[in-house]
Amino acid sequence: MNLKPLGDRLIVEVLDEDETTVSGIVLPDTAKEKPQRGRVLSVGPGARNEDGEFVPMDITEGDEIIFSKYGGTEIKVGLDDVLILRESDVLAKVVGDRELAGAKA
Repeated sequence: MNLKPLGDRLIVEVLDEDETTVSGIVLPDTAKEKPQRGRVLSVGPGARNEDGEFVPMDITEGDEIIFSKYGGTEIKVGLDDVLILRESDVLAKVVGDRELAGAKA
């Protein structure tokens, strides 16, 4: 199934958090927090302004993002789980140092 988001929506591949703490403790599934990091797979055309024109999105395909913990709608596409988010659910775009992607919001 191919998906093309509408308006200011994004399709995001959720990136799994580390299953082991810095000290080497393996976390069970019940102790893990809901993921907040993802890679943008597809971007809609943007929201419309009062004149009906599209406002370009600040996020592009391939960007790694940090998003609101409970934002978006989870769906299954084939064997993969993806998330449909609004641009306003995106808190930050990861640039440069990828270590920031593990930061907690």
